[in-house]
Amino acid sequence: MFRKHILAAALTTAVLLTSLASLQAGAVGSLADISVIDRATGQTLPIHQHQGRYWVAGQPGSRYAVRVHNRSGGRLLSVISVDGVNVVSGETAGVEQTGYVFSPWERHDVAGWRKSQEQVAAFFFTPIANSYAARTGRPDDVGVIGVALFREKPPALSNIAPPRPLPHGRRDSSGTGASAEMRERAEAPAAASAQAGASGSPGAADKSAAESRAAAPPQAEKKLGTGHGARESAWVEYTAFARARNTPDEVITIAYDSRENLLAMGVIGEPRVPPRPRPFPGQPEIGYVPDPPRTW
Repeated sequence: MFRKHILAAALTTAVLLTSLASLQAGAVGSLADISVIDRATGQTLPIHQHQGRYWVAGQPGSRYAVRVHNRSGGRLLSVISVDGVNVVSGETAGVEQTGYVFSPWERHDVAGWRKSQEQVAAFFFTPIANSYAARTGRPDDVGVIGVALFREKPPALSNIAPPRPLPHGRRDSSGTGASAEMRERAEAPAAASAQAGASGSPGAADKSAAESRAAAPPQAEKKLGTGHGARESAWVEYTAFARARNTPDEVITIAYDSRENLLAMGVIGEPRVPPRPRPFPGQPEIGYVPDPPRTW
């Protein structure tokens, strides 16, 4: 079982990071600050706490990134999921899978689904029917971002030599890596749907989605998910990483939905205008001669 985790770590992707020491506003987490960034404005989305959960409000069509800022003095492995899908491999997410490695005090904005060592497909908020998870047949966990953090095993305590990194997309003997074949199957429904939409004649996937929308209540249709957007350059490289233990040292969960839905759920309260205090509350207001009524 331990070796399985070591092999999974061999597929871990290391990001090319820029060291920044500023504390992230609107971030949650202990080992690392986790926040959600609006890429159009560069602003951190406010985090709202409600009934023991953290929430952010997304704007349909807006691109976003998951910012991870390592606040520890050691390397961290972050296994990141969006809508229940691993953002690197495209697998239905599990904490034993591949992720990104962050050096001490470093941060990086994870801005999309990893497509290769050179590119990602941008994250953007979209109605649930257009989300990547729903389009690949996994709609049950749409609306949540998860980050599982692992500390690294000290070299002196590791009796196993780091394994040789495997090429991206190649499945290892433990079955934890994502194969190219699996990713092609995952992307096939999305590609077929996009092609049908461009031609103007709905296919079977579009017909099924239309029937689902008709059967769903109005509120459910407004629920947000994360889409599979345009390709962008985002270079990474492989590294070896031995986890200090098999279970995460910390798991951070941030749920998201539209502002309208968060208001309806009571997650966000409309700001109230405070009453304007009067300096002399016992003194009546001084009045003047009013205008006469209009004559027609």
